[in-house]
Amino acid sequence: SGTLILPASTKPVAAVVVTHSASPPLRGASLYDHLKTALPALGIAVFVYDRRGSGQSGTKTAGGDFALLADDAIAAAQSLKADPRIDAKRIGTWGLSQGGWISSLPASRSPDIAIVNAVSAPDVTADVQMLFSSTNHLRANGHSQAEIDQMAATRKAVDDYMRGTGSREGAQKMIDAAKTQPWFKYTYMGETIRDRAVSGWRREIENDPLKNLSAVTVPTLVLYGADDAVVPVAVSVERLKAVAAQMPKLTVHSIAGADHAMQMSADQKISLDPKHDGTERPDSSEYMAILASWLALNGFVTR
Repeated sequence: SGTLILPASTKPVAAVVVTHSASPPLRGASLYDHLKTALPALGIAVFVYDRRGSGQSGTKTAGGDFALLADDAIAAAQSLKADPRIDAKRIGTWGLSQGGWISSLPASRSPDIAIVNAVSAPDVTADVQMLFSSTNHLRANGHSQAEIDQMAATRKAVDDYMRGTGSREGAQKMIDAAKTQPWFKYTYMGETIRDRAVSGWRREIENDPLKNLSAVTVPTLVLYGADDAVVPVAVSVERLKAVAAQMPKLTVHSIAGADHAMQMSADQKISLDPKHDGTERPDSSEYMAILASWLALNGFVTR
């Protein structure tokens, strides 16, 4: 279930399908407000929807299956393609963080996607990204190096089990020791280890976003906030440089002073607090300027 925000136009317009980050699953999340305002002003329609298993989109989640979430975005694009108000040849995707991972998948699986926007999308596997993020969460909240080391060891035990190189019992023992610690909430891990055969986390860490991105042939814009404490930007950029030669339509920018959600003014400790997940409001003018000019360059802006 979703909402289409249309610009005033007498001609068919371009459209952008928004893919969700890990935290805000609903179309009304403040993270997407800037798109609902800025893109229609440029003559671009925006389609936002409740993620599978949330809001009015049923009760069964994708369980970490990025391909399934990508298929939902493809279904949205196909629906827009049939709408006479939309130019069927100008439909793209936009996603932030995990949504940035997902935004590139539809373009590698469907000819209906003309462009890809991936914002703050780590080009490392999910386990590498979460270790980086959790480390910064603990540091920002004054936890010691010993606590960071315990967190890292706990994550490693869980990930080793998911890869088949460690035991479920050993991983659960580490979780049991960690779950009573004040820093455990910053790890975004559950208190019970799921069977690796059905674990969504296993599917996530087996997914290499760089492999997915390098399969995309349409124009692709990747944006990072230089002050991102959630994504290892430097490593991601280096990995992108390694595939740049085979992706001539790839554009990468880092925004000075911007955080994970393209905010310039947010306090890091507050922005990293789990209770504020879903309340982000991108406010970087450089981010908006680059996004708008790139959309115009690729024929999405209606004048």
